[in-house]
Amino acid sequence: MGNLPRREFLVTAAMAAAAPALAQNAEIAGFEQQAVDPDAAPAWEPYADRKLRVGLVGNGLCKFASAFFFQDHPLVEVVAVSDLLPDRCAELAQTTRCATTYPSLEEMLDKEQRLEAVFLATDAPRHARQAIHVLERGLHVASAVPACFGSLEDAEALYDAVRRAPGKYMVFETSTFHEPVHAARTMAAAGVLGDPVYVEGEYYHYMTTPLPSYEDWRVGLPPQFYPTHSNAYYVSVAGGHFTEVSCYGRPSILEHLTPAGNRYGNPFGTEIALFRTDNGGAARMAVSWDTPGHEGEMGRIRTTRGTYAGNWNGAELPEGFDLRRPGLPPGVDGGGHGGSHGYLCDEFVRACLTNSEPRVNNIAWALNMTVAGIVAHESALKDGETMKIPTYRWPV
Repeated sequence: MGNLPRREFLVTAAMAAAAPALAQNAEIAGFEQQAVDPDAAPAWEPYADRKLRVGLVGNGLCKFASAFFFQDHPLVEVVAVSDLLPDRCAELAQTTRCATTYPSLEEMLDKEQRLEAVFLATDAPRHARQAIHVLERGLHVASAVPACFGSLEDAEALYDAVRRAPGKYMVFETSTFHEPVHAARTMAAAGVLGDPVYVEGEYYHYMTTPLPSYEDWRVGLPPQFYPTHSNAYYVSVAGGHFTEVSCYGRPSILEHLTPAGNRYGNPFGTEIALFRTDNGGAARMAVSWDTPGHEGEMGRIRTTRGTYAGNWNGAELPEGFDLRRPGLPPGVDGGGHGGSHGYLCDEFVRACLTNSEPRVNNIAWALNMTVAGIVAHESALKDGETMKIPTYRWPV
């Protein structure tokens, strides 16, 4: 199988610690940087003759507004930036080389006439409502994960807004462009992966104390409220969804993961969800905050033709079958989360400038990854009761 990528699937903590550019985020699991060798991917070709005018919002702990390379993309002009805290807003303006700042998203939308698209790198509880606000202005919007936060009502409202709005919507789920996930998705699209029988996805992040966050939204965070890094190992490969779930939570001894220690009344530091997939298969998706050891985003896929767990072990692929990730624009690198950042940025820009649907992480994928976790947490609170999961489709 010489034509298959052999990169190690499971990212080690040592890799994250070894990345100098990641020093400010060294405590966050899954932030490993990965440079992309331009000679190891197809050449990027421009798909438009003008630039997309983008506003960037949110410069918190993760620095995500500047971490996805919008300011370096040759087909993007960053026309405005915003953060609620003045010092962070000034830092974001400097990092992205943007002279125009606003103290809030609302003021940016009210006053900035040049905007065509907005990237939301804000706190998770506000993602859905802010995305709706942007869509209602007729603009394109991309959001950091999750698409919505603990609310099925917000999920429905966001889905309805995307259906009504002229703008494009995309969520920046990073596992989508991990090398093995992209390779498996490429095989699935070509009909050579086989039918998924059993899929595992995992996001392990040991947090003895919660990370700093706006209004402390991470304190006591139910693990399955942040499920997309793991759920993408099915949704982002097969484009499918989960139909029902039985989830088991383990009570935690960490103070912020006890019912009295957080606003969510959440007792769990680890939640293990057992899903039924739409094709009749099964999936185990784990999210854990209180188990030390290996950390990061990882998974494996077992199908009727073989297994993808770091490399393909199964039926012979067609001669010359290309599993490489696509080329990136000059000046744009893979970046964090296994080298996924640059690909997510370029995919969103492509969709906006070519008036096409995002090829990954559209509203259906975004909500099918996210809502499954919301229902899974409810199941865990009911001692593993099997519960049905709403399904989202796109196009409708």
